[in-house]
Amino acid sequence: MTVIHGFELVREQEIPELNTHARLFRHVKTGAELLSLENDDENKVFAVIFRTTPSDSTGLPHIMEHSVLCGSRKYPLKEPFVELMKGSLNTFLNAFTYPDKTCYPVASQNRKDFYNLIEVYLDAVFYPLIPPHILEQEGWHYELEAPDAPLTFKGVVFNEMKGAYSSPDSLLGRYIQQALFPHNIYRFDSGGDPREIPNLTYEQFKRFHETFYHPSNARIFFYGDDHSDERLRLVDEYLREFEPLTVETAVPLHPRLPAPQRRTFAYDASESQDPKGFVTVNWMLDEPNDPETTLGLHILSHILIGTPASPLRKALIDSGLGEDLVGSGLDTDYRQMAFSTGLKGTAVENADQVEALILNTLSELAEQGIEEDMIAASVNTVEFQLRENNTGAYPQGLLLMLRALTTWLHDGDPLAPLAFEAPLAAVKSRLERGEPYFETLIRRYLLDNPHRVTVVLEPDPGLRQRREAAEAGRLARARAAMDEAELQALVARTRELKRLQETPDPPEALATIPSLTLADLDREAKRIPLELERRDGTPVLYHDLFTNGIVYLDLGFDLRALPQDLLPFVPLFGQALVKMGTESEDFVRLAQRIGRDTGGIVPSTFTSAVPGNPEGAVWLFLRSKATVDKAPALLDILHDVLCTVNLDDPERFKQMVLEAKARYEAALVPMGHRVVGTRLGAHFDQAGWAAEQMGGVTYLFFLRRLAQWVKEDWPAVLERLEQVRQHLINRQQMLCNVTVDAANWARFHPQLETFLAGLPAAPPRHQRWDLLAQPVHEGLTLPAQVNYVGKAANLYALGYRLHGSVTVIRKYLNTSYLWEKIRVQGGAYGGFVLFDHRSGVLTFLSYRDPNLLETLEKYDGAAQFLRQLDLSSDELTKSIIGAIGEMDRHQLPDAQGFTSLVRHLTGDTDEKRQQRRDELLATTLDDFRAFAEVLEAAGREGWVAVLGHQEAIEAANRAKGGWLRVQTVL
Repeated sequence: MTVIHGFELVREQEIPELNTHARLFRHVKTGAELLSLENDDENKVFAVIFRTTPSDSTGLPHIMEHSVLCGSRKYPLKEPFVELMKGSLNTFLNAFTYPDKTCYPVASQNRKDFYNLIEVYLDAVFYPLIPPHILEQEGWHYELEAPDAPLTFKGVVFNEMKGAYSSPDSLLGRYIQQALFPHNIYRFDSGGDPREIPNLTYEQFKRFHETFYHPSNARIFFYGDDHSDERLRLVDEYLREFEPLTVETAVPLHPRLPAPQRRTFAYDASESQDPKGFVTVNWMLDEPNDPETTLGLHILSHILIGTPASPLRKALIDSGLGEDLVGSGLDTDYRQMAFSTGLKGTAVENADQVEALILNTLSELAEQGIEEDMIAASVNTVEFQLRENNTGAYPQGLLLMLRALTTWLHDGDPLAPLAFEAPLAAVKSRLERGEPYFETLIRRYLLDNPHRVTVVLEPDPGLRQRREAAEAGRLARARAAMDEAELQALVARTRELKRLQETPDPPEALATIPSLTLADLDREAKRIPLELERRDGTPVLYHDLFTNGIVYLDLGFDLRALPQDLLPFVPLFGQALVKMGTESEDFVRLAQRIGRDTGGIVPSTFTSAVPGNPEGAVWLFLRSKATVDKAPALLDILHDVLCTVNLDDPERFKQMVLEAKARYEAALVPMGHRVVGTRLGAHFDQAGWAAEQMGGVTYLFFLRRLAQWVKEDWPAVLERLEQVRQHLINRQQMLCNVTVDAANWARFHPQLETFLAGLPAAPPRHQRWDLLAQPVHEGLTLPAQVNYVGKAANLYALGYRLHGSVTVIRKYLNTSYLWEKIRVQGGAYGGFVLFDHRSGVLTFLSYRDPNLLETLEKYDGAAQFLRQLDLSSDELTKSIIGAIGEMDRHQLPDAQGFTSLVRHLTGDTDEKRQQRRDELLATTLDDFRAFAEVLEAAGREGWVAVLGHQEAIEAANRAKGGWLRVQTVL
């Protein structure tokens, strides 16, 4: 046996489809496994993963995930994680808890930075300090400011999970998990139930780390262009200090239920919005050990519910029993896979009908067969996704790690889920032989599977009040059980926790964090290749980038061609182009055609202020992609949807309206900070106002009115949609953005010219918009246990002149003052400040925040914090490095092409970007203090918007003399 740095090689394999050499190692002393994927991707990924099986719903795995990043043996700071956020070039830095595992991944394009990140994370997970006050800070604690003050619960995870339990969609996923796996560890909430979190003791907390965070329970992952020898050497330095330990963390297989069941749960709902229920039908499947079957089930999930043409999805939506689909489809995050689908926005008394519809539709598909076009479309879509491996803003290695863990976590083969060529070929071969492959999967895994649970989530307008009363009663009983000495001790402990939180790290501790120097940074701004030409009156932007044989095409439509009253129709019009069919094919055939011949066509809106242009940039885009060989088919589809879309289908359009409404309402709690940010942005410029019209609270109110309007006066709605088409589909007011390599551009270019020549042309139109934004402070209420608090001001209007140092200052505020005041001390899940250099708008936001007025006070205190700041040269350098890392974030080719397009539309030239970079690199402490003056003015002049808890908003309004205009959102 050959041992390399304490590791023996278990197996190795080439994975040509990923251009990767894979090697699986085992640490001889501890048994830890290490998966090393070597390839030419500069965006390197590392992770250490532990199987963390909960034994209750106190959220212990989740709280431990937060806590180990709060100081360790080599890095005895309050939060090394935050110091890395401040001063690293990382492209990913986070940690997350699943029902049965906890992952600690990092990524960076810079090799030195990458290994710095790894060292800090290895020390954090294996040697954390985790004293009692860290459990109190990150998990929960009693807070008592004075003996006669109110007793409250505080803690970051406690408030985070209050937010999660305020989201019906989040709750539904948790209840489905509990219902499907009632007899193993999945019946517990590893994230934490707010009612159970205060049951967690420090003894349990410490014992959990000692058991579950041992190398014998660890899986370690590497990906990228660094060499495996260095990977092994560094990890062994940590693992060799441990003795082997038998750790019983395996997730037992859940026995199959003998017969289908039904479970009903409640969620907190507002009385004012006619709340509806959720109904899902859910199955437990097998382990994902057979790659062919697992891939087949992925494709089957896409066939059934993945597109508007999918037969099960269509049957559910066409039934009119609900507003939108719900359920995750195939889920491989458990030891035994699961499949889930159903409807939201349905009356709970329709549960029998929804369940019967799902089962009957599956039976019909199994007996009568699935359309060949539907199968071909889904096979192509899944294959395209596998080959493209487009992970958006996330590192590609991170997705591969999660895919490997579906088997690896449960002692299976980690490479089997990665090598997709063989299982894909096997599935295709079955289909070519005429096997009823997917029909057989339906029978085996769904129809003939007794392990089925129908989960009903019903609205309960009194639930929140009862839970708040129960929490108040618990606190009252806890207080009554304390004598005077215990109350005084609790006050002292509360003050001591605040003292620890407010005490800065000593310089010698900060110096332990490994860091880059300014010499390690590239002083030149990254440029994206761009060529600009005009064809038939249409600007064409071209980016010569390697795309592995895929052409990315963005078609843009200038929304300044529209009268302002038509703006709210734009998102739905964009959806209609690809979801309502054409003159020659219904929406089912169109969806199948898109799936068969392309990698997807997705509508989206883009809004941005433009320096020197008060009207800004406001566009609708169709973002599409296809292999170069299928580019002609993509252009044919785009021509058909633009020129022959059939908008006159009131039933289909009503479905789209209801789906959009349901999705926006579902996003209010998970994405509340964005809702607030969009609302505030509407105060300042036309682009911000347009964003609110097409994607903010105003848009939600419009969708609710439109759903009724479609029923009562369809001809009037159709007329508006036709007006949108007539104004927008005009090559004289469009643009094209193409990302592909030069050789394939030569093939695609003449095809694009022919396509453009076939589009309608008319003289450009330009509409004037009169902004209707109301300059008021707002309180937007919904049934939630937390708040999202925002405050914004236009710094340019206050006299600020753009300087590159603002990026450094903003990032430093996020990782120091706001992190400490809003999250650590305030107990919110997050607090941060954004700055839009194009508009000048600076926005403070908080996420899942138990506070309101206190948070606004902290925002206003940022100016004084900067004014008094004494920043060492090392800390300043670290902040500059972190800001450069944010500026140079890694992007895949399609994202680079779109970024270049945005720069073109907003006048953000390479020269301007280089100037900001130069100013950023030259940032001094004087820049921080000068910025304090404009922040102070922003505190005086800024507008406030809050989304959240009705009682909290009303209490704040009373305390401030009715300063908020309060309205109900949900």
